[in-house]
Amino acid sequence: MITAAPEPRQPAPLAAPRWQQAWRDAVRDPRELLSLLGLDALAGRVSDEAAAQFPLRVPRGFVARMRHGDPHDPLLRQVLPLDDEMQPAAGYDLDAVGDGAARTGTGVIQKYRGRALLVATGSCAINCRYCFRRHFPYSDETAAREGWREAVDLIRDDSSVEEVLLSGGDPLSLSNTKLAELTDALVEAPHLRRLRIHSRLPVVLPERIDDGLLAWLTGLPWPVTLVIHANHANEFDGTVDAVLGRLRGAGVHLLNQAVLLRGVNDDVDSLAALSERGFAAGVLPYYLHQLDRVAGAAHFEVDDARAKVLHAALAARLSGYLVPRLVREVAGDTGKRPL
Repeated sequence: MITAAPEPRQPAPLAAPRWQQAWRDAVRDPRELLSLLGLDALAGRVSDEAAAQFPLRVPRGFVARMRHGDPHDPLLRQVLPLDDEMQPAAGYDLDAVGDGAARTGTGVIQKYRGRALLVATGSCAINCRYCFRRHFPYSDETAAREGWREAVDLIRDDSSVEEVLLSGGDPLSLSNTKLAELTDALVEAPHLRRLRIHSRLPVVLPERIDDGLLAWLTGLPWPVTLVIHANHANEFDGTVDAVLGRLRGAGVHLLNQAVLLRGVNDDVDSLAALSERGFAAGVLPYYLHQLDRVAGAAHFEVDDARAKVLHAALAARLSGYLVPRLVREVAGDTGKRPL
């Protein structure tokens, strides 16, 4: 008897990378976030209008670092949409730092000599309420449009550009394949000497630092600096420490930039703890930014006089290499303005 041939097996669908699943599982409902933290009583302060304009998104691993039952938790304050955002404030604009005026091509911003910033994507794993690009027109202005071609051509044809900065959104929200596609194209610019990546993902979604990303980083032909973004020492935990160690092992230089935020880190103890905790994880303090005056963020502002007092107290307490530079970005300036 001739038996029927077995049905060919269909290949099992590939599972999504762990970091992408964690991304999809992020908390998106402000009231769910408050419930997880035992803070249902705060629901009346949530602004549905603010959340509609700039939706809440926060990975559950980051939520786990928030203090249960603490309405003043510094991590919660960074992400919870409040009625304060809807109060008009003079001097707070949609484009706080002059990105539009510095645009030289789709997704390409050139403010400073020798550097070109690529808005690689509009996606981010967390929506920080003070984000200076919360009103940025990402649908029209991302360098990935047309397969990076316009951005790469601009950089290739401008021999003054020695350093490319990948920004966003968050550039590490792109797949490893997409990142490699971009950097393979940038090799066409022989005058490039450095690559810098600005990313919050190693802190808020450490799962993103996978083997494929590390392989991409180690294969790049330029020195790589990764500027992470942490504003409070509580943003670090053992998982974050581990992925920062893997990044250092891949030869990546690690810096941290923070924003001075009222109710988050506007005291010298918090600032000192941030520098010391970051350095313990292998990250050198870089910038402490005064708030970019973007519409919706006025309630985070610390005035310049107090910022200078805090910075002086920090410098008196810590070794010099642990003291970030206190700066403000001013549209049209040729660099960050020291305060």
